[in-house]
This record gives sequence, structure tokens and C-alpha cells, in this order.
Amino acid sequence: MFSPITGIMPVVLTPFHEDASIDWESYARLLEWYIDKGADALFAVCQSSEMHELTLEERVALAKFTARHVKNRIPVYASGHVSQDPREQKRELTSMVDTGVDGVVLVTNRLASEEAEEDTATHGLLSLMTELPRDLPLGLYECPAPYRRLLTDDQIKLCADSGRFTMLKDVSCDLEVVARRVEMSLGSPLSIMNANAAIAWPAMQAGASGFGGVFNNIHPDLYKWLYREGKQNSSLANELAVFLATSALAEPMGYPALAKWFLKREGVLKTTTCRKMDHKDLKRFWALEDILQRIEEGNAIYRQKITENSTQTLVLSARFASNESTTN
Repeated sequence: MFSPITGIMPVVLTPFHEDASIDWESYARLLEWYIDKGADALFAVCQSSEMHELTLEERVALAKFTARHVKNRIPVYASGHVSQDPREQKRELTSMVDTGVDGVVLVTNRLASEEAEEDTATHGLLSLMTELPRDLPLGLYECPAPYRRLLTDDQIKLCADSGRFTMLKDVSCDLEVVARRVEMSLGSPLSIMNANAAIAWPAMQAGASGFGGVFNNIHPDLYKWLYREGKQNSSLANELAVFLATSALAEPMGYPALAKWFLKREGVLKTTTCRKMDHKDLKRFWALEDILQRIEEGNAIYRQKITENSTQTLVLSARFASNESTTN
């Protein structure tokens, strides 16, 4: 049986030069940044990668580069089927199989047209599954563009029972739905990874397998702490969850360019260039730079609080151990 993907799974950006060609040097630094910040897995060639603006050759090259650079340190999954034609989708997905990635992700809005019924989407799902090797772990992504197609309960059960799926990037943005899906997938390798920052903490408490939202490109280490340590530090976790949810409200103000702006300031990327939008459009969002600077300051504040919390825990543990030794 495959192992589920759990923890923090950033959606990997694609850095570009000013001429919009892929900046491989920055991409290597970005992959290391994710790993250094505690990523448990990576989701490459996704919407945040601007997959709809990449050629198939570029998508395959990104997947290969990611797998080769990461070198099995953490799992790498990749998607990249963007066509509407099912035959072309099969070509796109099978092209990913030999890239060295650990899993291939099916995008749910590619299963059928927006108006199609559940049975049509289920047929599309089964058809794509038959084209991919049974010994290759699969993932699911409810990508919101060009339209959002949420999986039905029957489709979730089908995927869980198949034993072939190890993660769902859940974009329902509904805590009740997340909790129900967690319950439905128990005993299977399918993990439910919420991608909505507003419910990140309660979803984790409800059994979600981590966090896969876009603000893993801003502060993945804070989500990592929330997932790994939050239950043991509920007061700080509740406070941090408010900061993370509030920060994520900036997403409509020019993502992914705003994330690239952030990473450029950190010295990871050279430019904020995007193919899906003119990065100069950031200027139309009033005070965006000031907002991002406040988020940057908030990151520093909460990293310090986490350090102080950890130090205090170690001190208390040492005192307890000392008292136990003296008593005995």
C-alpha cells in the first residue's frame, strides 16, 4: 500500500527571467528554500507554477528538474495536464511518468466540462487512471481555474478504495466538507490536504493531513509549526492561525507575483516576472507593498514567539526531569 502525503506541501512557483524564460538558477534556490523551511513534499507543475502558460516541454522539464534536484529528500508530485481534449490530457500525464517524480496529480476540472454530470466526470477519472502505471502513486487537485470542480462523496470513496491515491489538495474551503472527507478516507492511503488558509487550523484539528495552500510560498515554516506543534501549544496556535488567515487575504492582490515579490526580497528569486499576469499590475493594488512588509514583520514576530515557546518548553522539561531525579 502507498503511504499518504502528510504535512506541508508547497505549490511550487516557476521563476522567470525578465524575458519570461525559465530561470533555472532561481528555481534551484527556491526548491532549497522550501526544504529549508520544512516542506514535507512539493507539488510542482501546478496552477501556482503557471502551468496553463507553460508548454508541455517546459512542464516536463520542470518536473524532471525538481525530481533530480530534490534527490528523494522529500516526495515530489507533479501535474500539468491542462488540455480539454482527453486524448491530449493522457499524453500530458504520461509524459510526467518518466520524469522521476514520486507521484502524478490529476486535476479534477479536467475530468469533464463544467456543465457535465457526475457520471461523466467519474468516467473521465477512471479513463485517466487506466493510462497511468498502477505502481505510481496518484494525487488529486481541485484546481479552481479555469473553473472549480469539487469531487463528490462517491468519487472520493472510489479514489480512497482504489488504494492508488495518496493526497487530495482540497479546495472546498468548507470545514464540514474537509472533516467528512477525512472520515471517508480513513484506512486508505488517501490524505486530505486542505488548501484554504481561513480554515487551516480547524481543518488540521479535524484530521486534515497538513496544508497545501498558496501561502506556503510566504511562510511555510509557520504552517509547519501549526501542524506539528499546534495541539501542544493551543494558545499560540490560535493566535498564529488568526495571523495566517489574515495574511492570506492578500492573495487576490496579484498572486503569484506578490509571492515572487516576497521571495525576491528574501534573495531567492531575481525577478517578479509572471506569464499569467503583468507583474507591474501590482501597482494597481494600493499599499500592497506595505501590506507585504507587515506580513514580513509578522513572520519575524511569530518565528520569535515560536522560538521563545520552544525554549520555555525545554526549560520546563529540564526542570521536571531534574525534580524527578531528585525525588527518586
